[in-house]
Amino acid sequence: MYVCSCFGVTETQVKKHAEDGACTPRQIASACKAGTDCGSCVRRIQAILGRGACPRPASADAVTPVLAELEALEEAA
Repeated sequence: MYVCSCFGVTETQVKKHAEDGACTPRQIASACKAGTDCGSCVRRIQAILGRGACPRPASADAVTPVLAELEALEEAA
């Protein structure tokens, strides 16, 4: 299925660029020009990228919120 009809870019191509490290619509545009002409495909590209194309760093998920640490210290005191 075409994502960008201006440049003939398919969903498969966008996913391939994402696998190769493109994690934003701008990076996809640099890789294949999708989203640089009329712009109607940018939301579709964002949706494709939002489906786990670029995993978040594990360290961001493992961080304990500061307030939780403070509450734990207060309870221990």
